[in-house]
Amino acid sequence: MRTAVEPIGKMTPYGPEHAAMLVFTACIAVVLVVLGRRIRGTAAEDRVLRALGWTMLIATVAWTIWGMLPGHWDINQSLPFHYSDALRMITAIALITRAGWAIAICYYWGLTLNLQSIITPDLNYFDYPGLEFAMYWFLHIVALVVPVLFIWGLGYRPTWRGYGVAYLATVIWAGISLIANAMTGANYGYLSRGPEGASVLDLLGPWPVYIFWEAVIIAVVWALMTWPWQLNPERGHPTADRFATTRRKPTGGRIRTSAQHMA
Repeated sequence: MRTAVEPIGKMTPYGPEHAAMLVFTACIAVVLVVLGRRIRGTAAEDRVLRALGWTMLIATVAWTIWGMLPGHWDINQSLPFHYSDALRMITAIALITRAGWAIAICYYWGLTLNLQSIITPDLNYFDYPGLEFAMYWFLHIVALVVPVLFIWGLGYRPTWRGYGVAYLATVIWAGISLIANAMTGANYGYLSRGPEGASVLDLLGPWPVYIFWEAVIIAVVWALMTWPWQLNPERGHPTADRFATTRRKPTGGRIRTSAQHMA
């Protein structure tokens, strides 16, 4: 069991490796915004998003299987019940299908819950430091820069409906994780007990009080992430002024976009 194995190393937060990845993430985000604005509304948009989506999906499934192999198994980490596990799959779905609900969850989860893993990484090395480093950063960086691409590159806009969908999805996934914790004795999402040792959750009180405050903080922060866009919803792509399910067909080298309200 992985729980009985001590890590052979650990990436130092804010050390040279971490600093390099922060700079790399910022550069990738800028490049994707520029690329998104250039391909928006063209046939290349669909090809680029699908290629990135399938790459993310394959990497996610492969890494999940890797974590379930006997030599890597850890009841507290291997099962896909962390929010980051769900976000990776949803990110791939958003890129491949451009489903409005998936884009909404990418935006709110990717730029808040996932951001914590970028800013304050907890990366231990067990067997293959190079592979573990690469997969950690690939999966978390993609989950961060994809919503940046959608919003600032392709012109999709957050809406209050998308806010509600993302918040409801958060509650539902918490329920799923609680069931998994009850069945396995694990602590996915730190929903069944507080983390071992000191953590930022200590500032929000003991378990389960900190869960209530997490819910309140998320509701407020996500509302602030929605409100500015709704002040002037006409900004950005005229056919993507809300999280929308879009169906595109090439027409003379361009893309015809039909936006629908998110179900």
